[in-house]
Amino acid sequence: MTSRPATSASSSTNPTPGRATKGTLGTPLSPYATRVLLLGSGELGKEVAIELQRLGAEVVAVDRYDHAPAMQVAHRSHVVDMLDAAALRAVLGAERPDVVIPEIEAIATHVLAEVESADVRVVPTARATQLTMDREGIRRLAAEELGLPTSPYRFVDTLDDLRAAVGELGLPCVVKPVMSSSGKGQSVLRTPDDVERAWAYAQTGGRATASEGAGVRVIVEGFVDFDYEITLLTVRSRGADGETGTVFCPPVGHVQVDGDYRESWQPAPMSAAALDAARAVAGAVTQALGGWGLFGVELFVVGDDVLFSEVSPRPHDTGLVTLASQDVSEFGLHARAVLGLPVAAPSPVGGPGQEAAASCAVLADGSGVPVFDGVDAALAVPTAQVRLFGKPRVDGRRRVAVTLARGGDVEQARARARASAAALRVDLA
Repeated sequence: MTSRPATSASSSTNPTPGRATKGTLGTPLSPYATRVLLLGSGELGKEVAIELQRLGAEVVAVDRYDHAPAMQVAHRSHVVDMLDAAALRAVLGAERPDVVIPEIEAIATHVLAEVESADVRVVPTARATQLTMDREGIRRLAAEELGLPTSPYRFVDTLDDLRAAVGELGLPCVVKPVMSSSGKGQSVLRTPDDVERAWAYAQTGGRATASEGAGVRVIVEGFVDFDYEITLLTVRSRGADGETGTVFCPPVGHVQVDGDYRESWQPAPMSAAALDAARAVAGAVTQALGGWGLFGVELFVVGDDVLFSEVSPRPHDTGLVTLASQDVSEFGLHARAVLGLPVAAPSPVGGPGQEAAASCAVLADGSGVPVFDGVDAALAVPTAQVRLFGKPRVDGRRRVAVTLARGGDVEQARARARASAAALRVDLA
């Protein structure tokens, strides 16, 4: 474990744990700080860190590599393998946070349960983190315990079991490791010849390890011929009356390529009946998970019917569009909720001719340090905004920036966001 020291000796201990109580926040780098520990420090964590600091929290960023985006704006940082339980316990013991926010899936979640039992708030809860980092846990909760509509599915541990599941569910179908993110290890099977290739890819793309005599566990999902898919950003927070309440952001439409986000827009056009159904599904799932915070609930929409797909107990990459579309972004909503503050439904920020907003991911492919050219041209697109994530290095294909824009309708907003992204050139030095 390596760490960057505090900028003030007064912040090295926290004599008053539990300061994240109703309406009470301390001062950073003081004995009375409200200390928040981010487990995962990518571009989404960076925005959360900024919002937490606006509310006076002392932010500590943790990730497996140094100079991660959130580390660049945090008060302190640590570099550890968060799947290493001993290393994770060491950071938690050294920092003694009031609130722990898991921002990625690759975490030794049983350690979170330990700290939660010691009255440290884990966002949204340790149980929710355990369930949602594993597609099996959350799918069984949604479909088998809550009875929510989902695609047909099977869980398999061997290549032979995968062949059998494909035979039952039919083609096309989707194969995903039960533990992965950003589309890693995910394949669409269209012919029987795809089975072995999909199995091999799932074994290398997941975050779990194979059990003895079997491979990495995967989920096989029957293909859903949906009209479109949305993310419904759902916030659970403590209200002024002390009771937990739920608010919904306007639906976010999105495009994914190989399971990874490329574009999003808000509001996604949908019928009133479909929106009601989406809120019912998202409300049921997030209530079952419990705790406070923002959840990204992914849903398939077929006519007025809604099927549950997945849920992330944290800000969602498709929700980057809220940096341009709402008066309080998904990151600001999350920060308020996790600190025990009340959250109201956000308001759109666009005036006449700017009723919709969109985002477009910018990717780099190769190895090296990102250097951006054309930022001036990207910002010359009407209403455009640019966020450069500050990722210290690229090895392979990674998102390194996002462009945002507003427009009179979704199509105009998307066209502007895409034009802004196209103006950026990313060189890897």
